[in-house]
Amino acid sequence: MKARNAIGLDSKKSKQLAEKLNDLLAHYSIFYQNTRGYHWNIKGEKFFELHLKFEELYNDLLLKIDEVAERILTLGYAPLHNYSEYKKASAIKESSQVSDGLKAVEDILNSFRVIIGLQRELLGLSAEAGDEGTNALMSDYIRAQEKLVWMYSAFLNK
Repeated sequence: MKARNAIGLDSKKSKQLAEKLNDLLAHYSIFYQNTRGYHWNIKGEKFFELHLKFEELYNDLLLKIDEVAERILTLGYAPLHNYSEYKKASAIKESSQVSDGLKAVEDILNSFRVIIGLQRELLGLSAEAGDEGTNALMSDYIRAQEKLVWMYSAFLNK
């Protein structure tokens, strides 16, 4: 095995990053599908507000799924693409049909806690590997998601 990958990073560290990014990809994919379900099934007083917010969120998650998969490829590895693998790897579980907006927002906040934690782990790994590309991606995600956590928490009056 060569010592450096195509972008000049240590191959062993790149493999470790790609594995952790695949974990993140699994979590994002389950989170995405759950959010689609919240969008489709939401009912009640806050329908119009939450229906739009959930659509914004799942569109953003879809972009992140693609970016994470492309980062794995950039590191020289293959992104996982099977939901069976995602379900095994993800601490975020598939949700049942959720039509209650407050329950959906709680689930979203719990998913963000897991995702942000994984991204912080990736920050440490990418810093150790000198991987500025992954580092910048994770830093941008965390900053934006922390704001979303604040906003969804404010919605729940927490």
